[in-house]
Amino acid sequence: MDTIDRRHFVAGAAGLAGAAMASAAQAAEVEANWSSVIGAFEAPRWFQDAKFGIWAHWSAQCVPEFGDWYGRLMYVQGNPFYDHHLKHYGHPADTGFMEIENRWTAEHWDPEALIALYKRAGARYFVALAGHHDNLDTWDSSHHAWNTLRVGPKRDIVGTWEKIARAAGLRFGVSNHSSHAWHWWQTAYGYDAVGPRAGQRYDAFRLRKADGAGKWWDGLDPQELYTGGSFVPPDGIGSIESMNAWHDVHDGRWLEGSPPAPAGFAEKWLARQKELVEKYRPDLVYLDDTQLPFGSTGLEALAHYYAQSQAWHGKVDVVLTAKLLSAYQRRAMVEDIERGFSDRLRAEPWQTCTCIGDWHYNRARFDTKSYVPAEQVIQRLCDVVAKNGNLLLSIPLRGDGTIDSEEEKVVAGITRWMARNGEAAIHGSRPWHIYGEGPTRVGVGQMNEGKAGGFTPEDVRFTVKDGRLFAALLRWPEGPVTIAALGSRALPAVTIARATLIGGGPVMAERTGAGLTLTLPRAGVGDFVPVVALEGRGLA
Repeated sequence: MDTIDRRHFVAGAAGLAGAAMASAAQAAEVEANWSSVIGAFEAPRWFQDAKFGIWAHWSAQCVPEFGDWYGRLMYVQGNPFYDHHLKHYGHPADTGFMEIENRWTAEHWDPEALIALYKRAGARYFVALAGHHDNLDTWDSSHHAWNTLRVGPKRDIVGTWEKIARAAGLRFGVSNHSSHAWHWWQTAYGYDAVGPRAGQRYDAFRLRKADGAGKWWDGLDPQELYTGGSFVPPDGIGSIESMNAWHDVHDGRWLEGSPPAPAGFAEKWLARQKELVEKYRPDLVYLDDTQLPFGSTGLEALAHYYAQSQAWHGKVDVVLTAKLLSAYQRRAMVEDIERGFSDRLRAEPWQTCTCIGDWHYNRARFDTKSYVPAEQVIQRLCDVVAKNGNLLLSIPLRGDGTIDSEEEKVVAGITRWMARNGEAAIHGSRPWHIYGEGPTRVGVGQMNEGKAGGFTPEDVRFTVKDGRLFAALLRWPEGPVTIAALGSRALPAVTIARATLIGGGPVMAERTGAGLTLTLPRAGVGDFVPVVALEGRGLA
């Protein structure tokens, strides 16, 4: 159980004066230094109200239907991705990932239907992937020739999503992962260490612009896509283990700096990022970076985005997210916790991003029916919102632009729950003075979601809205449940006059010094995570 000062959420006269000062600060020019961006930024009301977004983490890496990081791992001999590529597409010296980029045709993509589906599921913002580590821009990029208007779908993916999402009344965001392309792609400059083609370099090492004459990529330079050789494995590596060790040491780390060669990658990234913001005016930019990429270059991108928002809205009314931020940096932008929980109620609004499957579509999830179920998604949503966060959820798309029938079942379950509870207890809500209680402990920080145990009916999460306190029980109880935080000893000045199951009727409630005991009806078919609205004096 964690506590937080209620002053973070209640604005009195001093808060109004502070808001006026903040408005004046936002009107000032935003410069590329931390003091300036901190002075300009305040988490927008729309973001704090939204609570739930859906993300189309969709690129050419969805075409093989084999999971995430296909582009990098298909060049790692001995890896299942390499074996899959060899079986279905050929040897990576002959058929590199640039060929898969062009096989991404999005032939069955129906963005209107998908956005309508996501809106019914309760999403208040939608995020489109604008470029992954494979370095293909999914938008009309004038600074990068490898984009989806020239390659693959031959469409402006981001621009199409943007128009449809805004027409549906959703806030629109983009995610940019391309700052890591330079080290991520270095496996494509390697070779098989063993076997009949040992020592033959993969396509990125040997292909140049002139080699495209008369081919589909005529006029395109493969080195612009693959970024050039920064950590090229030397000749003579004679075992798979040794090649893996080379990559682990040199390019397998998560690097935020500029490449040693060629020059200009960071500067070009900045030009692309600025144009992405200027063309599509996103409400949210997700950077897949620890803090900001390329030092001062990333800070310039942040300042540019905020300055653009001032021009569009008269204030900074946008969100930029990055990861593993310091306390100081969290005053300038929103921290994203990738596939992770928070163990506490945070003073600043934050976001967790996760997925019901692999980040890029994996057919095995469908075959084994191993997607994250709707109940688990909603448990996560309630936990995040109670701790002052938002949930950004990816629903993986196939390369052709569709979702499968198992994913449809997950979305349908989310939709049913949000139709019942979302408007009352999620959207527009705020945290209570504690996030909740219960026996289940979650991990801390990035990539920790697999460490959380299964939630129980005693795991309770609180939100407040319109003078009511909402208690979400993360599993539907089969008998009475006692909430210790609501007992008369814990809250002697509070009275509880009424308890009502959202979407149901009155709930039997008995309050003692030890807690508030609720007795709920049995769960109906498909019911999970009941939410009880509590009314009384001093609750909210």
